[in-house]
Amino acid sequence: MAAAFLEPPKVWSIINDDCEVRGDTKSFNDSEEYDPFWQSAEQRRGSSKPDCSFHSGPCAKDGQIGNGRLSRRSTLICPERLKDFGAEEYLNGDVKVFESSVSEAPEVQLMSKPKPVKKSSESKTAAKPAPEHLRFEDISAAAFKLQQTGIQKTPCTYSRLSKQYGMEIFLKKELLHYTGSVKERGALYLLSSLKQDQQRKGVIVATDCNFSMAVAYHAVELRIPVFVIMPAYSSPPRLRMYRDYGAMVISYGSTARDSINHARHLARENGYLCLEEDDSAVYLAGLGTVGLEIYEQVPKLDAVIVPAGGNCGLLTGTAAAIKHLNPRISVIGVEPEEFPLLLQSLKTDSPIKDLYCNPNKKLYRDLVDHSLGTHAFQLAKKMVDKVISVREADALVAMLRFQEYERSTVDTEGAMGLAAILAGQLPELKGKRVAVVVSSANMELDLVLQCVERALVLDDRVSRFTVQLADWPGDMAKLLDLLAREDVRLLDICHRRYSDKAELFKAQVECVIEMRDKCQNSQLRRMLSDRYPSLRWLER
Repeated sequence: MAAAFLEPPKVWSIINDDCEVRGDTKSFNDSEEYDPFWQSAEQRRGSSKPDCSFHSGPCAKDGQIGNGRLSRRSTLICPERLKDFGAEEYLNGDVKVFESSVSEAPEVQLMSKPKPVKKSSESKTAAKPAPEHLRFEDISAAAFKLQQTGIQKTPCTYSRLSKQYGMEIFLKKELLHYTGSVKERGALYLLSSLKQDQQRKGVIVATDCNFSMAVAYHAVELRIPVFVIMPAYSSPPRLRMYRDYGAMVISYGSTARDSINHARHLARENGYLCLEEDDSAVYLAGLGTVGLEIYEQVPKLDAVIVPAGGNCGLLTGTAAAIKHLNPRISVIGVEPEEFPLLLQSLKTDSPIKDLYCNPNKKLYRDLVDHSLGTHAFQLAKKMVDKVISVREADALVAMLRFQEYERSTVDTEGAMGLAAILAGQLPELKGKRVAVVVSSANMELDLVLQCVERALVLDDRVSRFTVQLADWPGDMAKLLDLLAREDVRLLDICHRRYSDKAELFKAQVECVIEMRDKCQNSQLRRMLSDRYPSLRWLER
């Protein structure tokens, strides 16, 4: 278009100071080329040439103006053409309006209601709510994948404790996995979902927990290089177990936090993937397969009791599966009273990363080593019907019940569900069909022995008392004969003649005894109190 302005038929110049306009017109012959673009609207309609009588005075033909000064290039559109744009000219203070030859534009209604616009496919997509973090389709896909990779369904059997507590209890025995923990489901599905290049590079985990053990075992099975960073205080049997799986074990740091930081450093330096137990959709989908199996194995189910602790992955995954299949089934979470992370988060309506408390980490281990994630909290808030906390004493007694009635050794996490029942915190489940998830059974032997001994004391099966006997031959034999007639097992006895608490010419005797149950305990207490006024039962 720039070339079309080189030879206009009419050249106009405007002198702003004098407000004068002058033009020279070139006539066209029939033989000459004629460009209608340079004509005004009147000329195209056959009118005569424009009249320039509206101005007077000399004309500056070649002058150029800029802000009223002869300095810049003239406009590319002549003033006569401005009529086509409906423009106004201000000449000598008078306003002269040119009539436009083009059709008028439709009048704009500023306050008019806009017409409804049909929504496009993009707007429809944007209007949809955000997708859920964990879908039932993800859990179903995880169940199919795990079945192909070798994870078998664990049994959900009727418990011998059902009649004792007045409800039909079905135990989902996740402790029967190779590593003794339900974390195998999430760890295996997480490892099998990795890209091949990442599987070739390897993965790294830190601290001694059920998740690390599951990753170590299944990574070796999938031929993925795996490294385990463990604190220096870890027991030799646990270290040996990881090495037997085929993992490369490195002892580093005096705390679990030191091991985690070192694992992250090695992952950055060597290209490993540092796996930590979190609330990712893949990991939760693997754990959610427990809910699918429970629904298939126990018909007419009324409630499911699941351990809650740490990142609450097992609770939220199971709840997502159960609530999709049957929303009327209650999902109840149980966590230790010493570390009520989920309960406090629900009270404050936001996930709490850490609690300012000092739980027994050796006893609870996985239940207190992890923080609650945002996605897991939102799922628990939406799908979990009830969350309760149980005391340490109830958890230890529940472990004892498993050994006596189910012939199974479980850890505190696996005993959480049964602990809530025997503590009497779920009276609404009387006479109903209840499934209890027994999540794990990983506990060192020395700790198991300590827990059993403590549980016997808490269950009033082992007691200790002191009594003062006269320093005469035969008094000790009479006490032992009384205990034998009541069918009481004597575990330990201590005879102190020289004691600051004993009276003159008397000896203090301390006994540790084991009884059948609480009924026998109460009966023996009454009998000994009647016989020996100085009897004193020691606190548990």
